[in-house]
Amino acid sequence: MTEQPTTTTIRVGGDAPYDVHVGRGLVSGLPALLPPQAKKVLIVHAPTLGRKANEVRETLVEAGYEALIAEVPDAEDAKRVEVAAFCWQVLGQADFTRTDVVLGLGGGAITDLAGFVAATWLRGVALVQVPTSVLGMVDASVGGKTGINTAEGKNLVGAFHPPIAVLADLDMLDTLSKNEILAGFAEIVKAGFIAEPEILDIVEADVDRATDPSTPEFRRVVELSIALKARVVGEDLTEQGLREILNYGHTLGHAVEHAERYQWRHGAAVSVGMVFAAELARLTGRLSDEAVDRHRRILESLTLPVSYPLGRWNTLLATMQRDKKARAGMLRFIVLDGIGRPTVIQGPDQSLLFAAYQEIGS
Repeated sequence: MTEQPTTTTIRVGGDAPYDVHVGRGLVSGLPALLPPQAKKVLIVHAPTLGRKANEVRETLVEAGYEALIAEVPDAEDAKRVEVAAFCWQVLGQADFTRTDVVLGLGGGAITDLAGFVAATWLRGVALVQVPTSVLGMVDASVGGKTGINTAEGKNLVGAFHPPIAVLADLDMLDTLSKNEILAGFAEIVKAGFIAEPEILDIVEADVDRATDPSTPEFRRVVELSIALKARVVGEDLTEQGLREILNYGHTLGHAVEHAERYQWRHGAAVSVGMVFAAELARLTGRLSDEAVDRHRRILESLTLPVSYPLGRWNTLLATMQRDKKARAGMLRFIVLDGIGRPTVIQGPDQSLLFAAYQEIGS
């Protein structure tokens, strides 16, 4: 293991600024980040993280806090109103007050759920995120978006509720499978395509080193991704303008997730969505063949999917039209005018969308 003892601190600005700490061995410093008036902490975690949750609990108890644990289902199964209600019940029975803290320990789905629970309990209590997946570190835990899914779509119920701190402890990634790490890389590559081309260069230079949590290359692409998100959400928390660029690949990607009943990894669905967006940009004369090929090449090097069945188009279109990113029923897609140059296409003709989809159809 290559030891990288220093901690990188990335500031997220805005009305409620906070820091994202990136490094190793960070959980031991957790008590110092909590509000001085806090007395109780609820640790929300997935079943596979029971041991780590208990380690976090011991750290907090030793520091004088009353720490409770709420184990919730894994992945998207956590993001249901019934699971949120279970967490509210735990908070109520423990007499959690407005000065207490909810802590999300897990991947993106867990941090989304924990954030939603914190946003809604007593109309908002302090939240600390400790992401344990690549996706959670570079995307879900940063930016204050929280939410749960409904039968009608993904993240349709939620709130903007920034955390008071995020601990991106790279030690949490050491036990992840390679497939789990690669699934999280869709969001890292997305950051590369919309604003940080250095990420693409690092992945292309040596995909194995770029995806190995022990290397400086891995840490570099993670920090670049977090820093980009920090800049964007610091300027536009509630997605009125700039933040929309972070939806690159997500309009179709969320529809794919819904069609697959959330059995696909988020990164796999976004990968398909990015290739679709690239084809849409190419058909409108915005993006070169080489840039579209680069999408496919990089995503395939990460073993992420770049196609989806042709016969599913009508289902995907109907889901996209219900998506929260649509405005007044009008679809909006983030596309590129070139690598690192995102823009918006609003209300594209359905024949154009279908033509782009045919390019990714299998």
